[in-house]
Parts: sequence; structure tokens; C-alpha cells
Amino acid sequence: MGWMFDIVGRLIARLQKPANCEPFTPNDSTGLRDILRPGDVLLVEGKGRISGSIKYLTQSTWSHSALYVGPVVGAATEGEPHVLIEANIDEGVVSAPLSKYLHCQTRICRPVGLTEADCEKVCRYASERVGLGYDFKNVIDLMRYLFPWPMTQRWHRRAIALGSGDASRIICSSLIAQAFAAVRYPILPKITRVESQTAVREIAEIRHSSLYAPRDFDISPYFMVVKPTLARGFNYKDMRWADLLQVHTAEVTLAPEIEGANRGGSLHPNFPDEALSCPALTPFQI
Repeated sequence: MGWMFDIVGRLIARLQKPANCEPFTPNDSTGLRDILRPGDVLLVEGKGRISGSIKYLTQSTWSHSALYVGPVVGAATEGEPHVLIEANIDEGVVSAPLSKYLHCQTRICRPVGLTEADCEKVCRYASERVGLGYDFKNVIDLMRYLFPWPMTQRWHRRAIALGSGDASRIICSSLIAQAFAAVRYPILPKITRVESQTAVREIAEIRHSSLYAPRDFDISPYFMVVKPTLARGFNYKDMRWADLLQVHTAEVTLAPEIEGANRGGSLHPNFPDEALSCPALTPFQI
């Protein structure tokens, strides 16, 4: 069956044509590089047909995810080091430069409290998977699982068994979920409440990595959303507004005429100042 999903995957890849995606605010490459840390998850809003399907099914802006690991030794594009590990539909698991997503809407999700040692393990886990293929069956199963239609228990159980089961194939969100699961860092774990005579305890259970979508890192209570503009220091008083700039330009244009009038110059070129001035009235004329 694997060959059939490979054929379907190639057809999907042809449909997934990149489109121009402009962010609401332009991404500052220096700002992103200054803020991003190893272990951060970079969410991306794709514009292709498959990306649109993922965004619709997950009811989210985000259709792709990549893990920031820092400079990858021996990997660069036109002198720019690769700092991201991702699984994409065209190449499988690869490293990529940050500039690849500067023209897309992005979001940084940072694991809170992740130790330095565990962060290193997470980044190493993802880096060691470079070269794996893309699991097209997982994408198809994930769409089937997320599609909002009524399902019988039999079909629901079959939908839970996502992916090809091939360890050499993976999708973007599953890759990152597996990396964090390797150090038992939670994303959206299944919580079971266990009551005893003394207390009520919550037992966490790690969900299968194939069940994760990019939006899960955004809604996870254990990941903090980091916005470069705010993290670098933001003061709304420094904003330059278009309407205020127009008023300032108008004032600069009128200033010489007003200044000339104050020095005794005529306000109108065809009339002398005397014609525009009113004679003083005596008390008897009032």
C-alpha cells in the first residue's frame, strides 16, 4: 500500500503550489534572529491548497510548523546558515534558513521551563531525523480524522490509527511532537482525574504524535507565544501615523507665509496691507 500513498503524495505535492503570502506586518529578520531560541516552534501560515485544507479542518491560521535549533553545522543557503528543522511535503525532513519564511505570517511558540539539557535533546532528536521521508498517509488520515462529519465508533477507531506506521516517514507537527515527547514535555496531553480517599490527582498521558496539528502548539497551555515587536521593547508613542504626518506637512507648508505676514508682509499679493487693515475707531464712533 505504500506505493499507492507515494503516488497520491506526489499528486498532492503538485497541488501544493507555493503562493505569495504577505504578513500583516513585515517580518524583521534581525528581530526574529534576536528573539528565537533553540527549542522554539515557528508556526507558519501557508497559502497553498493543502495548507488551506489544514487551516479549515483545524480552524486555525497555522498550516505548518518548524523547530528552531540554531545554526546547523555544514548546512547553509547562499551563505545563510540553516537554523530550522522541518518536514515538508516536497522534501521530507530537511533543515532550512530563517529567510524561507520571512514573507509569511509566523508565530513563535516557546516551551516554558524547558531545561537546557532537555532543550538540547529536543533539538538533537529533530536534527537526527533529517533525511526521513514525508508520511503522506498521515496527512490523509489526519484530514479524515479532523473532518467535521458524524462517525461511527468503528470508523472513529480506524481514524485514530493515523499514519503509515513507517518509522522512516513523518509530518511536520508529528516530528516536533516526538521531539518533545522524548523529554516528556507536554503539548496537549490527555488528562485523567483519579479520585482517592485523600485527594484528587490528575494523571497525564502523552497523545500519539500523529494526532498533532500545527495549531496545537499555539493553543497549548505549556507554550508561550512570543512576539518579537513586544519582546524587543515597544512604545506606542513612537508610532508614526499617516494622518498626523499629513497635518505636520501642511503646517510646514504654511509656516513661511505666516512668518512673512508676522514680519509685515502682505497676506494677499494684489492688496496692500493698508487695504486689509481696519482703521481704529474712536470712543465716539463706537
